[in-house]
Amino acid sequence: MASTLCNALPTLLCEFPAIDNDLMRAFKKTVDTGFKSFVRAYGDFLDNALQPLQWFLNWLQDLFVDSPWLIILLALTLVVYITSRDTKVAIGTFISMFVIGMVGLWEDTMVTLAMVTVCTLIAIVVGIPIGIVMARSERAQSIVNPVLDVMQTMPSFVYLIPVVMIFGIGKVPGLIAVVIYAIPPMIRLTNLGIRLVDKEVLEAADAFGSSNHQKLFNVQIPLALPTIMAGINQTIMMSLAMVVVASMIGVGGLGKNVLQAITNQFFTIGFLNGFALVAIAIIFDRTSQAYGKRLQRHSEVIHG
Repeated sequence: MASTLCNALPTLLCEFPAIDNDLMRAFKKTVDTGFKSFVRAYGDFLDNALQPLQWFLNWLQDLFVDSPWLIILLALTLVVYITSRDTKVAIGTFISMFVIGMVGLWEDTMVTLAMVTVCTLIAIVVGIPIGIVMARSERAQSIVNPVLDVMQTMPSFVYLIPVVMIFGIGKVPGLIAVVIYAIPPMIRLTNLGIRLVDKEVLEAADAFGSSNHQKLFNVQIPLALPTIMAGINQTIMMSLAMVVVASMIGVGGLGKNVLQAITNQFFTIGFLNGFALVAIAIIFDRTSQAYGKRLQRHSEVIHG
């Protein structure tokens, strides 16, 4: 039926008018050659600029891995309790991490924990200022939003191509890929939280003669903290998801084990490492949510 219909219609209507193959090949070659030239010209400079990240990641990873496991376990449980003020979450953290150590995944879990911690810190340091700029400028929002749309819809494997071309294989390239993938929620929810601050509260701040700087740090950011914490929560979740993909370019930890389990079809190894990733995700999720609720109640008491 379709073939008969195409025979009766002009060729232009049946065959999509694609760009000439020779022209497309020339375009791809030009872009690839230009990118490779950029890498050769600035690759060493970018490597040196990101060297402090490598040092910090190695230091944190060594701290987690080389410290006595009991000290790390107790410290992690204490941090979770202080942040969440929830005994059940703290007990669940202790039991989950203890079980992870019992099945022989303690060191890999610490490597993954160090990676996610550094990625989250970078996302916070970079994402919050961008979100603030977006909240205070419609033009900035109109420019950044399409970029965030692309970052969130681009397949995660695609991020690995330019990162590997520039930095090669290793922890820092994986770190950069994870941050690029995980930072959009941090930016979006910071922007949203500041924009949702009650206009009457801002008018009251203006009436007291507050400057823009004072309004931002004394009113808008404190009231937006619960939403910003939701952004941190989502960034952590996406970092954990991307760690598995980033294991393809040299990031160790649980992601490497999952990748090996997929390659060799080892169901048990894949399940155990997946359980460890889920446990870490639940710990971070419950802790950040509890802290966000505490901030929400605190702001309601102060401004209620």
